[in-house]
Amino acid sequence: MTEKLLTVRNRAGIHARPAALIAQTANKFASEVMLEKDSASVNAKSIMGVITMAAGYNTTLTLKADGPDEKEAAEAIFNLFESKFEED
Repeated sequence: MTEKLLTVRNRAGIHARPAALIAQTANKFASEVMLEKDSASVNAKSIMGVITMAAGYNTTLTLKADGPDEKEAAEAIFNLFESKFEED
């Protein structure tokens, strides 16, 4: 299992567009990809699941990827967060 800490860096937080980007990216990989905030865990391949996390600016999330391409999946999603979902 690969784990990474992610910080929401775009001012608007995770709304529909970033959630869609996360889900689209996660769905490119065979691995299970989960996002955790506090004690809640959601499937990163689900747009609605990601939106319901209500992750605002500067929120820290834990990404957990498990499967044959977990490192690549974790890195791809980490890069989305680092690029601020190309919003700012």
